[in-house]
Amino acid sequence: MSSLQIQVRIKHQEELDPDFANSIAALPGGENLSRCIQCGTCSSTCPVSLYMDYTPRRIIAMTRAGFKQEVLASNTIWLCASCYECTVDCPREIKVTDIMYALKRRAMEEKVYPKRFPTPVLAKEFFKSVLKTGRSNEGLTVTWMILKTAPLNMLKQMGLGLKLLLRGRMALGVEKMEGDPTQIRRLMEQVEVEEKKTH
Repeated sequence: MSSLQIQVRIKHQEELDPDFANSIAALPGGENLSRCIQCGTCSSTCPVSLYMDYTPRRIIAMTRAGFKQEVLASNTIWLCASCYECTVDCPREIKVTDIMYALKRRAMEEKVYPKRFPTPVLAKEFFKSVLKTGRSNEGLTVTWMILKTAPLNMLKQMGLGLKLLLRGRMALGVEKMEGDPTQIRRLMEQVEVEEKKTH
């Protein structure tokens, strides 16, 4: 009969980031982070918590305690389905989904996500497309995402891509906004400047 082995790593106070919680709480949607009573409502209503390494409740607790590396490296923030069930049901009106978005952005900034993980790559390609043309070009965005994460899957996805093209659900060309797309670029740059002030 084999015994269950549990590995426990003690985290010392000096290894924690005391400013992590404040930097997340300062972002839009994070203002009620400190109000969490750890009731577990967010975890019980989350449809994908079963597949997460830490439940939403634990992510909130770890963020508040300064476990920056563990939180940013977790798969929880990337598995969040953005259904807002946790936010709707939270008795303390904490915008858990918005906090997950803030943590994703922080993980991308600090490059602590898996290199070929599709979600952050897709987000970056979407952001690049909007900055360049003022519009989201789904076909090109998805193509670059596949090439950068799983290039061999391109052949498998060609059939689906062809169906989307034939039904007018995806365009081959690059769509551009009317007017000057640099307006969007200036707006996004200003948002980045404001966000850096909170870190």
